[in-house]
Amino acid sequence: MLSFGGANRSFADLLRDAGGTGRDLDDFLIFTPGDVDLARSPLRGTIGAETYVLGAFNPGFARLPNGNILMMVRVAEALREPVSGDHVHAIRWTADGYVRDPHTLAGVNMSDPRQFDVAGGSYRMLALTSLSWLLPVELDADGRRIAAVHYDKAIAPAAGYQDYGVEDARITLIDGVYYMTTCSVSAQRHCTSLHISTNGLDYALQGVVLDHQNKDMILFEGKVAGKFCALTRPLGELYLAYPEQSAYIGGPSINLAQSPDGLHWKPVDQPFLRPRKAAMLSRKLGGGAQPIPTPEGWLMLYHGVETRAKVGVYRTFWALLDAREPWRILRLEDEVPLLEADPALTAPIAQQLYLPTEVVFTTGIVDGGDHYIVASGEADLACRITHIPKARFA
Repeated sequence: MLSFGGANRSFADLLRDAGGTGRDLDDFLIFTPGDVDLARSPLRGTIGAETYVLGAFNPGFARLPNGNILMMVRVAEALREPVSGDHVHAIRWTADGYVRDPHTLAGVNMSDPRQFDVAGGSYRMLALTSLSWLLPVELDADGRRIAAVHYDKAIAPAAGYQDYGVEDARITLIDGVYYMTTCSVSAQRHCTSLHISTNGLDYALQGVVLDHQNKDMILFEGKVAGKFCALTRPLGELYLAYPEQSAYIGGPSINLAQSPDGLHWKPVDQPFLRPRKAAMLSRKLGGGAQPIPTPEGWLMLYHGVETRAKVGVYRTFWALLDAREPWRILRLEDEVPLLEADPALTAPIAQQLYLPTEVVFTTGIVDGGDHYIVASGEADLACRITHIPKARFA
């Protein structure tokens, strides 16, 4: 059993003792920052400074060949004391190990604990307060217990385009191969990279597949007319306005792309999921779980953001897409959320919250028989599991 806070007990056990229902929980945290053993972190040995886990969240999610479930957890590891003298430091990967880069405090805005602004450029420049790597956590078949934590298979930066970290894995099983997209972060580019695996645990990096800030790329769990299909979400500094009478508003939206091989992608010409004026998710949209096939079409869980405070409110919504022409939306549920942030879930670890957030960020789904097992990041802090009856999508 995984340790939490020094005891040989899972987070679900602790929550049960606090009044939860233990094994019968339908909505619970399964993995938290206290469950990460930093003695086995990829940063150990070269960073030369004390670190802590800022968050263990936003897990890629897939069913393994043995029937268990894989969570590919994003571990955001931060310096315990980032400020030294008149400098603040960021962590960076190099081929020779991890280093700490100093930035002069006089030119830095540190109001956001996740990042800080660096002055002096023609564009807004950020540095991160943590570096992210990916930790494979194996759950039992129901997604309720931790079966193993595979530190020996952790995925850390391995190329120059990842020197500030590897973030937010999304995993899709297609024809017996696991395709995992990640957000790779560096000053060179902010891009989507691809890993592949035949067993769900050992992944080989294939390189960059989408360039600058095309985020939340997620492959459909199956091909469409013989081609790979994926959700994308390109970002920009400028958006053109719709006519005033339009039902849509400008801003980040979800697009589709197709590929013959999973490596070379062409955007689909038809527009896809755009923010609507009438919906509460007007700030931006982004992909969530991998779209999965159902008898009615592709089921897609995605996130929408409402403008509020610094981060905004992240909720999970869903849509049903045509099986042959997925750009055709058969049903759109963008007014009543499927999932919302639940402060009761993080109450036992409230002291670890580093930013007041109302964030649930769904990142994967697997079939559980008469229900779906859904994985999300909760409060940018921990991994949340939700069991949702299939009847909810009728």
